[in-house]
Amino acid sequence: MAIGGLFSKRGEARGAKASARAGDQLMPISRQDAPRRLAMLDQFEDSCLGWFWATDANGRLIYLSDSAAGKLSKQTDELLGTALSSLFVLDHDADEDRAERPLGFLLSARNSIADLAVRVATGDQRQVWWSISGKPQYDADGEFDGYRGSAKDITAIRETQRDASRMAQYDSLTGLANRHRMTKRLTATLTAYKAARRSCALMMLDLDRFKQVNDTLGHPAGDELLKQVAQRLQRIIGKQGEIGRLGGDEFQIILPDMDDRGVLGELAERVIQMVSQPYSIDGSRAIIGTSVGIAVAPYDGLETEELVGAADLALYASKGGGRGQFRFYSSDLKDGAKLRRQIEEDLRDALAAGQLTMHYQPIIRTDTHRVASLEALMRWEHPDRGWISPADFIPIAEETGLINELGEFALRQACADAVQLPGDIYVAVNISAVQFANENLPRIVQSALAASGLEPEYLELEITESVFIGDEISALKMFRQLKKLGVRLALDDFGTGYSSLGYLRHAPFDKIKIDKSFVNGLTEPDNNNSAIITAITSLAQALRMDVVAEGVEALDELELLAELGVSHIQGWVYSKAQLHADLMERFADGRFEFEAEGPAKHRAERKTMFRRIGVIHEDHRYEVVMRNLSKTGARIEGLLHVPEGTQLVLDLGDGQLIVATVRRAQEHWQGLEFEDSLVSDGAGGLCTRHRVSPYALAAAGMPLQALPQGSYPLVGGHAGMAGMSRPAFMQVDLSQMRS
Repeated sequence: MAIGGLFSKRGEARGAKASARAGDQLMPISRQDAPRRLAMLDQFEDSCLGWFWATDANGRLIYLSDSAAGKLSKQTDELLGTALSSLFVLDHDADEDRAERPLGFLLSARNSIADLAVRVATGDQRQVWWSISGKPQYDADGEFDGYRGSAKDITAIRETQRDASRMAQYDSLTGLANRHRMTKRLTATLTAYKAARRSCALMMLDLDRFKQVNDTLGHPAGDELLKQVAQRLQRIIGKQGEIGRLGGDEFQIILPDMDDRGVLGELAERVIQMVSQPYSIDGSRAIIGTSVGIAVAPYDGLETEELVGAADLALYASKGGGRGQFRFYSSDLKDGAKLRRQIEEDLRDALAAGQLTMHYQPIIRTDTHRVASLEALMRWEHPDRGWISPADFIPIAEETGLINELGEFALRQACADAVQLPGDIYVAVNISAVQFANENLPRIVQSALAASGLEPEYLELEITESVFIGDEISALKMFRQLKKLGVRLALDDFGTGYSSLGYLRHAPFDKIKIDKSFVNGLTEPDNNNSAIITAITSLAQALRMDVVAEGVEALDELELLAELGVSHIQGWVYSKAQLHADLMERFADGRFEFEAEGPAKHRAERKTMFRRIGVIHEDHRYEVVMRNLSKTGARIEGLLHVPEGTQLVLDLGDGQLIVATVRRAQEHWQGLEFEDSLVSDGAGGLCTRHRVSPYALAAAGMPLQALPQGSYPLVGGHAGMAGMSRPAFMQVDLSQMRS
């Protein structure tokens, strides 16, 4: 043979067949029976159970089974003389846990090869895998003479292994990474990023009201919903990060190289908005929401367990804040979680102890400034903690099931108070989604009306769009039952994430309430809210519904809303919520009209506070009191005679620094304008986009750890060091300042 006579060809073994079959006598194949042995090897090659190959000392093929060449869609003669390693490609998709030596390395080192998995270069997208084995050969003088070896196709085995590996790392329902893979990926990322001084954000999500979809439409519908949620998340996140389903309705998103809390907040809002859009499942319409908790390494944790725990606490806080929100982790959330548990315990006794009362906020006609109705709002005065916000205790009541008891109390008390109202003033009571799902709600409403003697037309039930979740047919049936009682119905918080014109077409609403998020900033340039409000009012007028704008505080907002056709106004521009007795005293005097009062123009919301912070000027740090805070500025007190135009750095604590310029100054107070706007912290508060990096603190001598509470030696000049300048300002004794 021209290629070295490694194996004989078939013709040389034909004559051996007859003698092998002679009689019934056993005819073993001995090593000396070359014809029969070669015939057996030929049959093995033809069967494609395996192949043989050989190379010369330069790694070029000098033999390859014909059937192997056929698998490569080539003739044997085309392959002879080519490098063995050129038949295979590096597998970029190999299991990340495996670290096998590549074929080229083994050949160049003249090592033995045993069952090495290699991917065949097919020239197309097919995944074909061989397992090859071979040993180096040496001549009589000990000179290397090439390789002799075998190969077999393991594509089917490889695919089975890969499927098994994927099942171990990915969620079978959604195709997303599972808890095991996400933990592994996060650990690897944080380890690498700690060495490279990089950041990584982690989002934790769970679905609001998912259980109701499961209970109403069944578990197959719940599974389909989870698939659609996964698809939406993938469209939003794209290549920015990896998404995983941890189990149930809980998801996790790893976002490498993200620490800008403005960008993260916008992304979280987009996730909430997209996940909250309606779903079509087997002809039914389902609506859910989601809550998001966000933590960022290294600021909130450097290790996997620490960062996941921080994101979990943020998620817990976002759910406690009313759901459908995002929340960044902050060091005070641990105390907040304890407070929430205490509120839950105390809430169970609050009703029996008479700590819950009803206040009423007037809703005013835009054209006459006369009161049209009152919204009943529950208030809780805790004997030790004082007034507790409804935003804090209502979500807890909903989660624990206490909302039904509180809701019935509110309904009965409001009806009893409404009977005493003069004229045609009616009362509006909020009905939560949990109450609405109670099939006994019509009976409870009818009982409250009967007990108080209130005519049904003087009671309005305010219901949010979230009641349409899951079974819309059941929701419409409940609306019809309530309407039969003769009460009024209002669609509350319109436009906050579940809006559908279908609700207005089918449900018998008497009123639409525009959420305050559309009112705030209405008069600012380039704001589209006015166009949205115009569309809503036009639709309501066509459907003969009243329109109420909520949360109106500024006179310019009031004027524009009247021009846009809004028929009713609710907000501090007219009145805060008041006790029933105070309103009755006013009405007894015939004072049914309310005068609009408030700032002339809307401005960025400022939070009034009394909070001590640090102020840095040149190489000195001062302690001041921050009286209010907005996205673009703040008012501070505690420094005397600071000239306008002075640049300061505010230390808001927890690594938050912001550059500010003094724009107004008088004696011991200054009005500041920020160089960069603050961003929402997801809980109604404000925070800086960026924080002092723990890596920078470590470089300054502090241990590398998540940001501790308070201020740090690196922040606030070089106190105690020689060469400091004299302080430019005099600091007022804060202990003499009254809150």
